[in-house]
Amino acid sequence: MTTPTIDESPPLRLRPPRHAVDPRAVGWWSVQLGLWIAVPVVTLGVLGLLIPPARLWLLVPAGILAALGVLATVALPRLWFRHHRWEVTDEAVYTRTGWFFQEWRVAPLSRIQTVDTVRGPLEQRFGLATLTVTTASAKGAVKVEGLDAETAATLSADLTAATQATPEDAT
Repeated sequence: MTTPTIDESPPLRLRPPRHAVDPRAVGWWSVQLGLWIAVPVVTLGVLGLLIPPARLWLLVPAGILAALGVLATVALPRLWFRHHRWEVTDEAVYTRTGWFFQEWRVAPLSRIQTVDTVRGPLEQRFGLATLTVTTASAKGAVKVEGLDAETAATLSADLTAATQATPEDAT
């Protein structure tokens, strides 16, 4: 009976990704958050003006939500900017997001199935794009949001070429 051997090579350490998202992402996130907050604030405000018996019960929450929304719109995107990181190496694409709940996502090049670049209307306005790297993972795709549009296009082309050159099957 032989004893299994243990690989003596040093373990691979996951270090923080090197690249921050584009600074314009702060503005993009601020506008997105502002729009999400504006919908219920405007709805409550209009209803408060149209329904006199419920005016106090509608305008007070609208004011509180508006104040909290302004605070969130100013603070959260700056916090997100400090904690969103990404990197593409010869072995993998990886991201780290979150401050309170941190999430690290790693997609080995050999597991990549598709590479997409998405630019919504607000992203186009800010000159940004989202790079989406899809694998067979049940968790879903690895997304790098808030990239400069040209950087995202270049990364997409480079990753497509690198995954084509990787000999393993991505299933």
